[in-house]
Parts: sequence; structure tokens; C-alpha cells
Amino acid sequence: MTIEIKVPNLPESIADATLINWHKKIGDPIAKGENLIDLETDKVVMEVPAPESGHLTHLFKDNGATVTSGEVLATFEIITPTAAVTQPTNQRPKDSDLSPATRRIVHEKQLDVSPIKGSGKHGHITKQDIQNHLSQNEHNAKTNTPEAEALQNHGALTHNEETRPQKRVAMSRLRARISERLLQTQQQSASLTTFNEINMASVIAIRNEYKMPFHTQYGVKLGFMSFFIKAATEALKEHPIINASVDKNDIIYHGFYDVGVAISSPRGLIVPVLRDTDQLNFAQIEKAIATFAQQATDGSLAYDDLVGGTFTITNGGTFGSQLSTPLLNPPQSAILGMHVIQDKAVVEQGEIVIRPMMNLALTYNHCLIDGRDAVLFLKTIINNLESPEKLLLNL
Repeated sequence: MTIEIKVPNLPESIADATLINWHKKIGDPIAKGENLIDLETDKVVMEVPAPESGHLTHLFKDNGATVTSGEVLATFEIITPTAAVTQPTNQRPKDSDLSPATRRIVHEKQLDVSPIKGSGKHGHITKQDIQNHLSQNEHNAKTNTPEAEALQNHGALTHNEETRPQKRVAMSRLRARISERLLQTQQQSASLTTFNEINMASVIAIRNEYKMPFHTQYGVKLGFMSFFIKAATEALKEHPIINASVDKNDIIYHGFYDVGVAISSPRGLIVPVLRDTDQLNFAQIEKAIATFAQQATDGSLAYDDLVGGTFTITNGGTFGSQLSTPLLNPPQSAILGMHVIQDKAVVEQGEIVIRPMMNLALTYNHCLIDGRDAVLFLKTIINNLESPEKLLLNL
């Protein structure tokens, strides 16, 4: 029996998707559930699995094509159970066996995975295997070129176009969408940033004292982000205008607290959203963040995890940033930027002491939020974190 393989229904806010890669060719034996295609939207990479065992008979769309919901991508011949194709147990891992993140590298680099020995479970090829393979190829290329030989023989290498390579690649949907949203933010809001600094000594002391029993009991590390999310949530309760958004000539006050956490992924910066953070404890927050980070790496985040949100926190300190002006994530009206913790000389009660300090930056939409509200909101976060007992005791 022949059926059609169609683009799955895309979320209402997504008009189309890009067909990144076909994982099967016409005639290839395919088992039920194997991934046929990767479709990239501006939010996530979606997989289209085989509905039954069989093979492709015709492809209507090529790699790189723009497709919409319900559009026919291919025809598929279903094989009856008695004629089903079995896979040899000693077969090399195929491209479709790779994780989305690994497949993406293979596709971008146009790699042949057959000579790569997998170190993963059941011989599956991991992302590290791919990176090791690329590093080895790069090393071989550098040591085996005529230029390298000339350098060894004559001690000099003439620079020319061949020694200064360039590569042009299409911008990913995610990167294009990020660019679009950044321009949208600049054009449709009056962004302003206010700065302050926080003494992290109390948070660090609590974290150091309880990180081991916390990990033992909950199976996840106790990080700084859970403290900041709880502190920001309490501050949003006191300053509801920061949790609001603008819709044309209306102000929408949200009676819930959905906090986005910026996470770096192989595809770029993404912002999954923790829902109802006022109802989550520290362990639930840390588990959610850990899950999001893993899914971001694997490319398995669901679209619903990336939409909505009333406030965002981003931690540039992870990469050593001392100070930045984070950009708004519309239609949200504010975003908090964390930075690296550094020992600094500060004055306390007339004496100079060394304290672990962090710069904080709050970017806000001045069309909605006055500077007074922004400064008081940021100060409330600082007060919550410099006396974290209030957070732990719900005071």
C-alpha cells in the first residue's frame, strides 16, 4: 500500500519550515519509527518518523526546501509484516541512528559516517566521535599538503588564496529568527538598561553548605540560577508592571510567572520557559533547567517549551562576561542579565573588605516601565539574594 508522507501540523505562530535533511533514499529499507526527515523551524528541529516499515518511492521536496503544514513530501510504500525487512545485527550505525545534534554536524560537514567507529552504546556514533574525526582529518590535511611540505623544506610559506579558505553557508532558521527578533526589539521598544551589583557571599555560603546533600537527595546540582529565579519571581510579585506586556494600546498584567532561561545550544541561543515558577521549589527548578540544557544539546526541545514567558534571565557570567546589556525577548518587557562573580574591594561599615560581587543588568521597555520601577525591582532581587533566608522561609 502506498501512502503520502506530509509535513506535520506546525504551531499556529509558525508559517513554514525548512527541510534540512533526508535521512533515507528511495528504495532504502526503513523500519517503523525511523526518522525520515529533519524539519527546522525558527524554534526547534522536528523529526518526521516512518509511519510503518517500508521504503520511499518518490521524493517531492529536496534538502533546503521551504515547506508548510500538510504539504506532501514523499510517497511511501508500506511493506506487509510477512515481507518486512530485518536489519542485520552487525550493521554499521546509520545516519538515522544519530542524535539530532550529531546528525546536524554530519549534514553541515557533508560527512560519510561509515569509516567512523562509534564509541556510544551499541556502537552508535556520538558527537565526540564526529569531532574527533574532524580534528584528525584537519590534522592530516595540514601535514599532507604541498604547502606544508614546502614549509618544512624551505622554512617559508607564501600566502595565497588557497591558504586563506572561505566557506559560505546558509543562515539557519533559528539564527535568522534571532536576527529578526533583535531588529524587532530595537524598532518596537524603547529599551533602557539599569545596573547594580550584588554581594553573593550569602548565596555562595548556603550553596557550599548544602550542595552535596542537595545532590544526594534530588540527583541534580544546586546552581545559582534557582536562587535568581526564586528571587526574581518574588520581585515580580511586588512589581507587577515588570511582569506585564504591551499589546497595541493595552497593557496586559499577567497573573502567573513564567520565566525563560537563556541556554546556549549547538543551534544558537534558545530560551525555554519554566512555567509557574512561584509554585516550584529549588529542586524542581534545577531539574527543569538540567532537562532543558540536555534537550537543547540533543535538539529535542518541544515547541511548547519555547513559547510564552513573562520574564527572562540570561547568565553571561557562564562565559566570563563582566557586564552586558541584554536584549528584550518580545513581547516581554524586561530581562535580567547575570554576570561573572569576582572578588572586589567594597566598603562595609567604614572598612574596606573583599566580597564576591556580581554585576546585574536589567533591560526594560521604557514605553511601559518607568526607571523608578526598574531600579526598585532590581533592588528587590538584590535584597532577596543578599538575605536568601527569606526565599527559603517564604518571608
